[in-house]
Amino acid sequence: MLKQRTQAAFSYLYDNYAATLNGIIVGIIQDQEVSGDVLQEVFVKIWRQVENYDPVKGRLFTWMYNIARTTAIDTLRSRDWKNSKRNNSLTEEYTSLPDKAPNPGDELGLRKIIQGLREEYKVLVELSYFEGYTQEEISGMLNIPLGTVKTRIRAAILQLRQQVKL
Repeated sequence: MLKQRTQAAFSYLYDNYAATLNGIIVGIIQDQEVSGDVLQEVFVKIWRQVENYDPVKGRLFTWMYNIARTTAIDTLRSRDWKNSKRNNSLTEEYTSLPDKAPNPGDELGLRKIIQGLREEYKVLVELSYFEGYTQEEISGMLNIPLGTVKTRIRAAILQLRQQVKL
């Protein structure tokens, strides 16, 4: 039904996944207005690329999550985004924005759980999942081989999975 591009399929996707995908986007961008635009862009990408979804490779949510995450990160990295942030005046409203912006990671207690990791894992998880850096970028920033970054992130995820199950 999804690949037939019916109105019912789109409504189902939006009704069931918009809030979760928006939470992912807000966690990366932390600007409600921009995150709404990015969410719209994400659903357009999902709709246009629905033929690329292969259920054999993974779940639908995982596929959509990756589109949302990469679109949000691309927005942060874009020249327009960086220029708009430089051009903002520092009014009281703007300076208080980060305190009021919701952070889904904090609401879920993920940051607290991550504090229990070894320091070398904690830094990598913070950079990759909360700051949105790629493994290649982290490797360059920390001057650690890419294979080591991948191995440590994988070990950190396994450790987190065990902590969450308890």
